[in-house]
Amino acid sequence: MSAPASAATGRPRIGARTLRDDRWWLPPLATFLGLMAFVVYGLIRTFMNAWYWVPEHNYLAPFFSPCLSAACVPGASHFGQPFPDLGWLVPPPIFVLPFVLGFRLTCYYYRKAYYRSFWASPPACAVSEPHSRYTGETRFPLILQNAHRYFFYVAMLVAAVLTYDTVIAFKGTDGGVGIGLGTLLMVVNVSLLWAYTLSCHSCRHLIGGRLTHFSRHPVRYWLWTKISWLNGRHMLLAWSSLVSVALVDLYVMLVASGAIADPRLFN
Repeated sequence: MSAPASAATGRPRIGARTLRDDRWWLPPLATFLGLMAFVVYGLIRTFMNAWYWVPEHNYLAPFFSPCLSAACVPGASHFGQPFPDLGWLVPPPIFVLPFVLGFRLTCYYYRKAYYRSFWASPPACAVSEPHSRYTGETRFPLILQNAHRYFFYVAMLVAAVLTYDTVIAFKGTDGGVGIGLGTLLMVVNVSLLWAYTLSCHSCRHLIGGRLTHFSRHPVRYWLWTKISWLNGRHMLLAWSSLVSVALVDLYVMLVASGAIADPRLFN
């Protein structure tokens, strides 16, 4: 007597990489192009080492904040210059960018993004990956992903510094209060950076992850609900803050180089 048709005899052998008939490759391709564009711009901008400070409006480009090197132009160092001028191979952003990039590279969303788009691990749901082995995040360098919570603390500090940069950008041409297009762009940028940083999974866990009785901690519970709401938009905030950093940096560069003038709303 033959076995019933419903009896499972093992997984079917499928030779094709995937049975999906949609354009599953578009999202990882778009992610790859977007991240590569940011990386290329960041490298060029960092080693350009010029046009990052607009003294008449106190505009400091985000890529160069805080400017902690003796190589920084006068006025751009709001927190001193503890590091020496080490030449063109070590421009001022090198002292801060590794920590900022560390936060983004170890971010839970960005892990998914570049694992899929750069390593095809896997490139999409229901698509087999080309790698024969999987070791997870137990070996170098991926074991460094576990340091995400510590990069989060540094990211909070950098966001606070950029907030200070934004506050002093409300400087008028006569020394009073003034607002220009650059000021508004910096406000939008720092708002998106705070939203992205606070929407981090580590922040959500820090606020309410160890609580067993929310009723006994109403304030932390309220904060946890707000962080959870932001966390649901973590991907959107990750991309929007990345774009805003590049755009504000580009804008300050254009103003500092004299390519464009900063439109002033008043003063």
